[in-house]
Amino acid sequence: MPRYTPEQLAKRNASIWTDIQIILAPIQFMIFLTGVTVTALYLNGIITSFYWVSVAILFKTLFFALLFVTGMYFEKEIFDKWVYSKEFLWEDIGSTIAAAFHLLYFVMAWMGYPKEVLVWEAFIAYFTYVMNALQYLVRIILEKRNEHKLRMGGHI
Repeated sequence: MPRYTPEQLAKRNASIWTDIQIILAPIQFMIFLTGVTVTALYLNGIITSFYWVSVAILFKTLFFALLFVTGMYFEKEIFDKWVYSKEFLWEDIGSTIAAAFHLLYFVMAWMGYPKEVLVWEAFIAYFTYVMNALQYLVRIILEKRNEHKLRMGGHI
């Protein structure tokens, strides 16, 4: 099911926010890989300082927030709604869930949960990011197919 009308597609392709998202998304993925690696190394006793687990998820959370905010500007420009537009509803819900699990790590740390629990909460936060990223990738693939059909039909 196509997400963009030909007019919205033209706006998307001309938007600076599209370019920003294209640049930031792979950086976020690298931060994710680093965070998962650090957390796994801590869990296996290779890294002994829990500090690095917290630093890794802090950077991941801040970068996730940056992508969410720039995505809001994108959505406002293309669909005239800051968040939860019908075209991006499920991606926005997925992002909200992932953001909640990223923030939950810090709430649990503040509440004094043991490191062993926090490690698994970090993994859950990373997992929600992966599920959300996969959802975006599927939609991108579907939209590229739709864009190709529109080009072949002379609509764009």
